[in-house]
Amino acid sequence: MNTIGNILCFLWAFLIALFAIPSVRNMAFKKRLLDEPNLRSSHELSTPRLGGLAIFAGFLSAITLFGNIMDRATQSMISGAILLFFIGLKDDISPVSPVKKFFIQILSTSIVIFIGNLKITSFQGIFGVEQLNDGVSYLFSAIVIIGVTNSINLIDGLDGLAGTVIMFVCFAMSFFFFFAGIQPLVALALCLAGSTLGFLRYNFHKADIFMGDSGSLTCGFILSFLTINFIETKPINSSIAMAVAILFIPILDTTRVFGLRVLNGQSPFIPDKNHIHHVLLRYGFNAKFIVASLIFINLLLVLTIGYFNYLGNTILVSIEIVLAFLIVVFLKVFEK
Repeated sequence: MNTIGNILCFLWAFLIALFAIPSVRNMAFKKRLLDEPNLRSSHELSTPRLGGLAIFAGFLSAITLFGNIMDRATQSMISGAILLFFIGLKDDISPVSPVKKFFIQILSTSIVIFIGNLKITSFQGIFGVEQLNDGVSYLFSAIVIIGVTNSINLIDGLDGLAGTVIMFVCFAMSFFFFFAGIQPLVALALCLAGSTLGFLRYNFHKADIFMGDSGSLTCGFILSFLTINFIETKPINSSIAMAVAILFIPILDTTRVFGLRVLNGQSPFIPDKNHIHHVLLRYGFNAKFIVASLIFINLLLVLTIGYFNYLGNTILVSIEIVLAFLIVVFLKVFEK
């Protein structure tokens, strides 16, 4: 029954998103709710940006019909996701200030942590740190939720990239949750994977529609919920190292871009064209190749961390930090 339920979650979410996109796209064109090409764009045509409507419709309907939403943490996550969806939708229709969006992120994060009582309670021995006191636990959990949420929002700058990353994370985590017997989280991950796949049918280069903030913020928030559950439930021994591996590309890109902006004396929140995909585009690689290459690198890292799982979190996280540093250095040299 669990397997059938998982299949239903995925298929329902996929079909709802797939068949909703054309209607959303037509409405966006009629109302002129379009993303216009600009200096930061990787697209040349006016493109609808309301794909998040279909993604969230597919996810929410699938999880409420076939998933398990009886626990307090999942209910809190859905409440927070609804808040982020609407502030993102408002921004897709008419720009919202970063301060307002950040406030809603803080509010949604607080709902999950304090009402849902979901937080990271241990560093699992990384650099000698085990259990966290409540203050550190709340703070670090908030950083993870807001960080993952925004990392998905930030990489949504190339056709198919954010959607493919979201699907990769969902499938990877659902794989580990499945073999650990954590059925509700398998269903939740597959709901998001299905709705994202339905959206991707129209988002690969050249994209007919973008997910917009209503999609990227909501999906990022759901992924952050899965991430904290992944770390806490430990479906694999080195769960922190594996969580970092699964989210390696968005974590690397966000950290690198924020670091470059600070080093250049700019606000880390000012948009630019220094993301990894921007660098690769400048050197002539096409969108499909970039998406495939980044996901392939991410997959190789996940397989490597899984194979060397017995080494423990400290060694594996250290390796990931060194790898991230080498990639950043390579990109810097490559840019020259």
